[in-house]
Amino acid sequence: MKNNFYKKTLILAFGGAVLFSSVGFKSDFFEIAKQIEIFTMLFKEINMNYVDETSPADLMDTAIKSMLTDLDPYTNFWSEQDVQSSRIDMAGEYTGIGAVLKSNGDNLLITEVYKDYPADEAGLKPGDEITKIGDTKVADFTENAGALLNGSMNSKIVINYTRQGKTQEASIKRSSVELKAVPFYTLLEDQSGYIVLSRFNQKAYEETSRAVKDLKSKGAEKIILDLRGNPGGLLSEAINVSNIFLDKGELITSTKSVIEKYNKEYYTQKEPIDTKIPLVVLVNGQSASASEIVSGAIQDLDRGVVVGARTFGKGLVQRPKEIAYGTQLKITISRYYTPSGRCIQALDYRRRDENGKAVRTKVEDYNAFKTKNGRTVYDGGGILPDVRLESSEYSSITRALLEKNAVFDFATEYYYQNSVEDPLKYEFSDAEFNDFKSYLKTSNFSYKTATEQELEELLITAQSEGFQQDILDSYKQITQEIDKSKAAELDEKKEEIKAVLQDEIIKRYFYQEGLYENHVANSREIKKAREVLNNPAQYAQILEN
Repeated sequence: MKNNFYKKTLILAFGGAVLFSSVGFKSDFFEIAKQIEIFTMLFKEINMNYVDETSPADLMDTAIKSMLTDLDPYTNFWSEQDVQSSRIDMAGEYTGIGAVLKSNGDNLLITEVYKDYPADEAGLKPGDEITKIGDTKVADFTENAGALLNGSMNSKIVINYTRQGKTQEASIKRSSVELKAVPFYTLLEDQSGYIVLSRFNQKAYEETSRAVKDLKSKGAEKIILDLRGNPGGLLSEAINVSNIFLDKGELITSTKSVIEKYNKEYYTQKEPIDTKIPLVVLVNGQSASASEIVSGAIQDLDRGVVVGARTFGKGLVQRPKEIAYGTQLKITISRYYTPSGRCIQALDYRRRDENGKAVRTKVEDYNAFKTKNGRTVYDGGGILPDVRLESSEYSSITRALLEKNAVFDFATEYYYQNSVEDPLKYEFSDAEFNDFKSYLKTSNFSYKTATEQELEELLITAQSEGFQQDILDSYKQITQEIDKSKAAELDEKKEEIKAVLQDEIIKRYFYQEGLYENHVANSREIKKAREVLNNPAQYAQILEN
């Protein structure tokens, strides 16, 4: 049995060597073959001679992940399930229950339910934790248990889940689930067409162009394209979406690599829909990759005004490579550049600090570039908006609240204790914010600032050098001051935190549709976009300066 496994491992390994050599890998073939032979012999000896029973698959998984960790977080090994999940995301359609899930220890946590899909019809809610799918306990499933929820059309699955401490059961009939690229668009009363583009899957251009045409037919005289929270997707769709507003033959992005064949320029290939209609693109810190290609092209070519907060800063391009047995390597092959020549990658994975973390490009190291009209723009840290709004930026306290699920968990409790009647009129109040602060105390929420992490490292160094007592008193005093500042930061960022709480709560009652309706009525970013669009002189001045 083991001999067959080693043969497969050698085939896979040397197949990888052929892959790398075929794309012009810099090291010579002998060095690659030498290192593979060393690894194969090491792998064989461990599995045959280690004192305890080993799992070849687990060891290989650890080896692969450790190797890729030294590259960048976007170069990943995909199992068959990962490959299938990626295809679902890009295709925008699958057969399942219509819910967003994430692993939560031994359970699967439902983080969002799509309106009128099977999970919704079965009564499932965000915050429910799935413990059993059919006869399989989630805790016993070593890989992605969520894949068990997918299946053939109209097939049924029984699940067990916990809600507010009580175990319940639901029978769900699977159906086709459509992941819309444009989940919402509408014509505002000032004749502004508002379009939410949430992902760049295979339907992004089709749905965005359809929305633009429909809005224009209804009288839209200007467009707001909302890319906030859009994590990106297909490069081809980013080119085509840009093409809606830009002439055929415009350079949208170029890619550069040490591998010659990946050095390419990408131009618009279609006839545009409207190259003159005033345009605002909304972005924030969660707008990444393809979102940055679109917003960067619109900005560099002075086609529209970018409003919001600095984008994520992902200037790397990945491509999936078939490996073996249905697996893939999603590998970073190049960096992309905006029409002015900017690479907006924020983290340099070629340089690491003493903790092994990628170094962020400093503001003083940004390079200046010129847009088509001669405006100055910069590389190195995402797309900086033409009109910057503090309400679009997430502070460290807000990011911590989101990452540690404090906002999500509070919204779950809120849903079962309160009622909300109208998504347009709902506003998270100051009194409710005080309730949230009390909730944080009872839930023992805590987070570390970058300063605290550096202080801890300093204390460890001091201990190793014999200065422990000399440093300790100062360390305690500084941390006490930091704790006071962190407590004050909660109130300083109240409006920012209230906004994310309001969004999460509205989705519980009115799904994504209600959230977008609330944004149209109350979003500061949309109000600013309309202000710019309704002032032609201001709009023109931004694009000229």
